[in-house]
Amino acid sequence: MACRISPFLTCILYSFSAFLCLYAHEVRKSTESYHLHHTHTVQVSSLLPSTTCSASAKGPNREASLTVKHKYGPCFQSNKNQLQVLNHTEILLQDQFRVNSIHSMFYKNADGNKLRESQATTLPANSGLNIGTGNYIVTVGLGTPKTDQTLAFDTGSDLTWAQCKPCAVQCYNQVDPIFDPSKSTSYTIISCPTPSCSQLTSTTGSPQQCSNSKCLYRVRYGDGSNTTGYFSKERLTITSDVVDNFIFGCGQDNEGLFNGIAGLLGLGRGEVSLVQQAAQKYSQFFSYCLPSTTSSTGYLTLGKGSEISSSLKFTPMLTISQRKSFYGLNLIGISVGGQRLSIPTSVFSTAGTIIDSGTVITRLPPTAYNALRTKFRDMMRNYPMISSSVPIFDTCYDLSKSQSVSIPSISFFFGGDVSVDLGKVGILYVLRRTEACLAFAGNRDPRIFTIFGNEQQKGLEVVYDVVGERIGFRPGGCS
Repeated sequence: MACRISPFLTCILYSFSAFLCLYAHEVRKSTESYHLHHTHTVQVSSLLPSTTCSASAKGPNREASLTVKHKYGPCFQSNKNQLQVLNHTEILLQDQFRVNSIHSMFYKNADGNKLRESQATTLPANSGLNIGTGNYIVTVGLGTPKTDQTLAFDTGSDLTWAQCKPCAVQCYNQVDPIFDPSKSTSYTIISCPTPSCSQLTSTTGSPQQCSNSKCLYRVRYGDGSNTTGYFSKERLTITSDVVDNFIFGCGQDNEGLFNGIAGLLGLGRGEVSLVQQAAQKYSQFFSYCLPSTTSSTGYLTLGKGSEISSSLKFTPMLTISQRKSFYGLNLIGISVGGQRLSIPTSVFSTAGTIIDSGTVITRLPPTAYNALRTKFRDMMRNYPMISSSVPIFDTCYDLSKSQSVSIPSISFFFGGDVSVDLGKVGILYVLRRTEACLAFAGNRDPRIFTIFGNEQQKGLEVVYDVVGERIGFRPGGCS
């Protein structure tokens, strides 16, 4: 006897089936919506460097604004000698040297003694009191009449210096003409011994050094590069602004990995930094937007002016007792793909966090990095993983067969209820189409400082209000 289903039961089954279809449709829509809002879908080609400069960024309407370029990009090199070649391996090796140098300042072993850099990492590094130059540059005027000098700006350094003729010992090749103090009517060498010369002790950690009553400086960086010369005063011109009697290092012996740039512009919190020396003019207030690619431009502005965007989110600026030149942050959490990672806040507070314009790759505590990497790998499982050619990376993908890539969003959470959403270019570091890597690295020890690096700052306006002791972030800052 055949089994017959009553019309009533048929109606129920049909309705239930329709409900399941509708539910599945809504779940799919919800999943697609979630995926859309918590990933960045971009063309792979847009993540690769261009050989053409697209200079379009404009700084806020403040007192002085300089164009920021990447040291290895076409905006710096166009119509000039091709002194720089984009070499990711070299950039990342220098970055590790810099990180080693920063960590050696803070990290202490169980006996309370600072570790040598060689102990803090497996990569070799020479001991240095300061930490080296970054890859982002601005052009200022030096002397009377002024001559343009292209300097790497660095929030982790205080002393500004430039190569100077007659290059008594050695100068490296640079794009701009080397500064000639003998042709400037405003140049003076600081005499020795004097209180001004004694500022070197707090700036570089080295004692006063004199030569024929002239004050000498010497800075040796974490990668072995170094500069030595006269501690001097000169007129500094920033766009149309003038800072007279600006203290800087006039380099007579300059060796290392500086090729192309004229020197360094120090934006730290120390007494000889530009921020402090020009405090009366700019109220210890500055901001920058690092360009999203090496082929675009950003800006560095000095002064508060009248324009403070309402979309800026400010978090307290912390002072790092071991190294007061650095700018500290209270990092409390990270999310990946819209999901807050289960990382205790103590993981971040144990070591502390600094923001640094000169460090490329953000360094995280081991626990935090492992959580971020695990979630990121899970959300990138549709792309083939590969081994990296650079030791610092352990999560890399071959995108050669993809026209576009969906990158999980990453957000950082700071004290003061501030969340910062990283731009799409601050998540993957693309060495080549066949090698795109998660642009983060883990520290080897949970007691080592977290460093919020410049890859993650790309495209953000980052505001430093030193008097107000706060740091602000605004997305889309370069546009």
